[in-house]
Amino acid sequence: MTITAAEFLDQHADLLPTEDDVAFYREHGYWISRPILPPSVLDAAERGMERFYAGDYDRRLPDGSLPDGWRPEHGNVLRKNDYSSLLVDELASLVRHPLIAACAAKLCGAREIRLWHDQLLYKPSEKILPESGKVNVGWHTDRQYWRVCSSTQMLTAWVPFHDVGEREGSVSFVVGSHLWEDDVVLDFFNPDLSTLDTVRATHDVEVVVAEIPRGAMSFHHCRTVHGSGPNTSDQPRRAMAIHMQPGDNHHVRDGLPDEIAFHPNDRYVRRTSDGRPDYTDPAVCPRLWPPVA
Repeated sequence: MTITAAEFLDQHADLLPTEDDVAFYREHGYWISRPILPPSVLDAAERGMERFYAGDYDRRLPDGSLPDGWRPEHGNVLRKNDYSSLLVDELASLVRHPLIAACAAKLCGAREIRLWHDQLLYKPSEKILPESGKVNVGWHTDRQYWRVCSSTQMLTAWVPFHDVGEREGSVSFVVGSHLWEDDVVLDFFNPDLSTLDTVRATHDVEVVVAEIPRGAMSFHHCRTVHGSGPNTSDQPRRAMAIHMQPGDNHHVRDGLPDEIAFHPNDRYVRRTSDGRPDYTDPAVCPRLWPPVA
């Protein structure tokens, strides 16, 4: 039996962010949920990850292609693959789980949430890569890559497939950095995790390394500075980043330099009547909240 969005929210109220949680997110730029996803969803996602890496796809992208990203010939290195949920059913089930988007809607105050795109993430243990040294993801903001978007309230759910913390190279956030000025937030990437030293003179810099048990996830604002350190555990760190957009987000280009006036989504989505990329295209950016009946 299909239930309404209001009925869903009522039934799962104890798993959604409270008003205090929303206030925390808006002040700090991130929020970590309690365990809200059932193990079966994550077990299936693990299988979907294995299928994706083996090239066992259920479909291709709308233009018939496969996305760029890690391939087996690249070896056991840091892996990032975009659009995996559009290719593999088990990963689509994770991305479209209504609890994730319902949390996102409450945090950013949107009535509708659509997928922007996803990233399948795999960070190998540095213990088996002594010749490669540490595998970091440098400090950056998502907004600097999404300036074709009208919304500044986009956000990301970072969903680990197992318990993660500092040892596993979990995602780390710079508290309150989403409120910093544009000239910092929009130009902040360096694989050297000491990059934060350059802003300590003008900003309070507090770094939080997310400790996330299996079934829980973190959410962060698109302007929040974040990154991650090396995985020093014995196992690869496996996760998915689900980037989401409020329903009113649309393409903008005016005033943007050419090098940032394009996003890979623009290659795959349909066009609006005036020829712009349509970020409501359900084939690429499906509605996640309210759930599609």
